[in-house]
Amino acid sequence: MKRRGMSAIAAVAVVAAALASTASAGLTVAAKTQAVSCKSTLKIGFTAPFTGGAGFLGNEQLSWAKYAVKTLAPKYGLKIKIITGDTPVELGPAIAQTVAQKFIADKTVVAVFGPSTSGNVVASSKAFFDAGLAHISASATRTALTKGLTKSATPAFFRVVPGDYIQGPHDAHFMIKKGAKNVVLFDFQEPYSQGLADAAQLVLKAKGVSTTRLSVANTVTDFSSFVTKVASDADFVFFPTQKPADAQNFAQQLIEQGKKAKVFGADGANDSTAFKVAGSFVSNFAPDISQFSYNKSIIDGWKKDNPKETLGSFGPPAYLAAQVALNAIKRACDQGGGSIKDRRDVVRNIKRILVKNSILGGIFRFSTKSNDPLNAGFYIFEIQRDGRYKLVG
Repeated sequence: MKRRGMSAIAAVAVVAAALASTASAGLTVAAKTQAVSCKSTLKIGFTAPFTGGAGFLGNEQLSWAKYAVKTLAPKYGLKIKIITGDTPVELGPAIAQTVAQKFIADKTVVAVFGPSTSGNVVASSKAFFDAGLAHISASATRTALTKGLTKSATPAFFRVVPGDYIQGPHDAHFMIKKGAKNVVLFDFQEPYSQGLADAAQLVLKAKGVSTTRLSVANTVTDFSSFVTKVASDADFVFFPTQKPADAQNFAQQLIEQGKKAKVFGADGANDSTAFKVAGSFVSNFAPDISQFSYNKSIIDGWKKDNPKETLGSFGPPAYLAAQVALNAIKRACDQGGGSIKDRRDVVRNIKRILVKNSILGGIFRFSTKSNDPLNAGFYIFEIQRDGRYKLVG
């Protein structure tokens, strides 16, 4: 299973390298798409896991994207409909390719939210690029998607959150600050966890911390056999799963076997309803957005539409991604005299977007060097006895 998954990733990387060699051609490599009137109902595809172990992520993002479209699209004079494509993480990259083709075939789809996971970005980015479709992720963090000599995503991919190149080292430095001498790092044989574990391990080793790397399929739910491999003197277990319930199970099994190591989950484990073992840690790309006073009306409006939901970390970046997309669509409509003549016109406008009061705090703009947010950071939370996530770094 691992060998087959790595071969697929390698194949996409080769394609991405070929695309990089034609960078000067920009977004003109494929035929123009059919023009669509901006007075009609335009569609935005949303590709994310809505079911399965990471279903909480996609559904939280969807609720915020819907709220953004509901409240912001009329301000731009746009009529927007979100259509969804479910990509459960357990099904691997093939489902992302199927969903991409569904969106591409619908000529009224002018942009895409997601993919939510790095592996699905790798699997579908070339198809979106060839179709001229901008795809903006609110949670895909693998460094190689946007950086490096051989990028695994294309110039049509953007993200509104920072990548592993910030998160991995940030998490590693926090563990070192806490006195870590021995750290066990997991990966789950897919791009998200592999990239994060690689980035964290590089810093830990450079600082003289002893590290052990364990690899497990992301379909495993009983980790007892892996817990036995965690040394009794290990300080932390870096556990970048995309399924919070797995982090909960692993942390409980550590305790059951008398291990002292603290579980350190990344953004994929950041769910206070599922991962709540006191003393554990999680890192995330989003702060508590309620600390910014200008967000009050947005939060109140979202809560009114979603009375049974709690304010989390995955949803607000999806609101920002929608805000960026809608702004770029509006610009493309204005430039096209009331129609989008080519979906690539939306792509070309995204890097120009600036949000003065971003829902994530401060000014949002893209870097001039990559399709990443400028000056973004990560936040570390410690799980308290009452289940609260307390900001600690």
